[in-house]
Amino acid sequence: MKSPPETPLLDRVRFPSDLKQIPEEDLPLLAEELRAEMIDAVSQTGGHLGAGLGVVELTVALHYVFDTPHDRLIWDVGHQAYPHKILTGRRDRIRTLRQEGGLSGFTKRAESEYDPFGAAHSSTSISAGLGMAVARDLSGGQRHVIAVIGDGALSAGMAYEAMNNAGALDARLIVILNDNDMSIAPPTGAMSTYLARLASGRAYQGIRDVGKKLTSHLGKTVDRAITRAVEHARGYVTGGTLFEEMGFFHIGPIDGHDLEALVPVLRNIRDHGTGPVLIHVVTQKGKGYAPAEAAADKYHGVAKFDVITGAQAKSPAGAPSYTKVFAQSLVEEAREDDRIVAITAAMPSGTGLDLFEKEFPKRTFDVGIAEQHAVTFAAGLAAEGYRPFAAIYSTFLQRAYDQVVHDVAIQNLPVRFAIDRAGFVGADGSTHCGAFDVTYLATLPNIVLMAAADEAELKHMVRTAAAYDEGPIAFRYPRGEGVGVALPQRGEMLAIGKGRVIREGSKIALLSLGTRLADCLKAGDELEAAGLSTTVADARFAKPLDADLIRRLAREHEVLVTVEEGSIGGFGAHVLHFLAHEGLLDNGLKVRPLVMPDIFMDQAKPEKMYADAGLDAASVVRTVFAALGQAEQAARA
Repeated sequence: MKSPPETPLLDRVRFPSDLKQIPEEDLPLLAEELRAEMIDAVSQTGGHLGAGLGVVELTVALHYVFDTPHDRLIWDVGHQAYPHKILTGRRDRIRTLRQEGGLSGFTKRAESEYDPFGAAHSSTSISAGLGMAVARDLSGGQRHVIAVIGDGALSAGMAYEAMNNAGALDARLIVILNDNDMSIAPPTGAMSTYLARLASGRAYQGIRDVGKKLTSHLGKTVDRAITRAVEHARGYVTGGTLFEEMGFFHIGPIDGHDLEALVPVLRNIRDHGTGPVLIHVVTQKGKGYAPAEAAADKYHGVAKFDVITGAQAKSPAGAPSYTKVFAQSLVEEAREDDRIVAITAAMPSGTGLDLFEKEFPKRTFDVGIAEQHAVTFAAGLAAEGYRPFAAIYSTFLQRAYDQVVHDVAIQNLPVRFAIDRAGFVGADGSTHCGAFDVTYLATLPNIVLMAAADEAELKHMVRTAAAYDEGPIAFRYPRGEGVGVALPQRGEMLAIGKGRVIREGSKIALLSLGTRLADCLKAGDELEAAGLSTTVADARFAKPLDADLIRRLAREHEVLVTVEEGSIGGFGAHVLHFLAHEGLLDNGLKVRPLVMPDIFMDQAKPEKMYADAGLDAASVVRTVFAALGQAEQAARA
């Protein structure tokens, strides 16, 4: 048995060029060290653990065989990219993952030349890789392009669109299918590995190319017939028929943790591959860390944890999360109405619908990573008289915007959109920030759009949406815990398009949409203390606007500040449009809309992000003083 080196192998590797100096027989030991380093780092920062643990050997093999960053290596989603970051010059910063000023939790072009394409939403890697491959060919380059995609991401239509295009172009592109749930095909042991090495080698590739050239002389029809017959026959042995039909040369499945199998196959494809190739590797999510292997979710996303026990740090007991309040409220409504069904796009626990599924398994539908399908599927249910709730994160609903417009809004179908993760999302940064939903939804005719100010309001909105059959209706709510208000047994029905006044004043009006209401109330206290009588109102609805409320606030106050957790063009813009057409800006009313800044903000603590964005209580007070021209007071605030 070979004794371990005195110096850890990982300490010798700063970049992939250093990795290539490691003897091939020592790669398994390097992989062990890399896995341990990743576990230790994520235990201190939290983040996506299971996916990265599953691709340690694959990451080592890819960087060992290919010449990155000259060769382009694209990771789909990016959950699995932590080992990649460690091997590409970022080990010294790996314990800043997802922290303010630190490394992104995903791949990011601005962070490293080894990240040729940024990611965080799924199913983009093959499309991006194909674009890079075509760009290479147009410019006469020689680099390899490798796209790594998980079996879950293949449930999105975009991945198949890209594969279809790649097959039609016969582009030289390598796709690694990381099957970490064995949901497509199980490995077949030594025989599978042998077939993979044989099929990827020079002899097989040469015979295949000669066969193509020979049959091409016989005409396209005969060529296609012979080629299909051969590939169908091989498909029965290797399971590759689906991918072969799309024009890919399929290899595998092979054991993604066996470096003795991975390295030769990747080397063969590097040296002899032509056209689009798909290598199917089977991995185990959470591999090498017992607590992750034993967990149902394989520690997909974790808080800080104890490496020895795997116990995750728990947040102090406080108010329930908005996600849980939504889920429990929907369960309550579904008990009263068997027409209510729930739809998630591969996020049952993230959206809380796992709780709904426990009670109503036949009325819960997880459609996979397929938001476009989820929305139109919900539209079909609504057309038949059901009351579908499509629970989709704000940032993911962007992927289905055409379906919201074409299949729901135009037909005025009563689909209910439960929009989680509205506003800033902290450690997940700009790619998951729910900034744009009010802007992109409020422009649509027929839609009703609400935003919950607290968890009690969310219960009211779930009940209101459940009963609303006149057309599409949506309600948004943030990530994290509520503010701790008392919850009613069941939500109340809200009057559509009507807000509420929380406190009355006479000089300043603060009109909030969403959970900035708590900060508006704090700002109201500070303004009152400064001698400025302040009204604080909760709009509740971004569409339809409460015209009567806005008229009263405009006519009876000197300053009107709108506050929202969304981008420019949203609620504040609609209020200004209304005020302009009503002529309510003609008499000196000072209106100041506060929105998220027109930038993509990197990760930080949510409270810090809201302060930096100018959406906390202190920022509201400064805005009021500035509007009144009280510069000195504004500077002190």
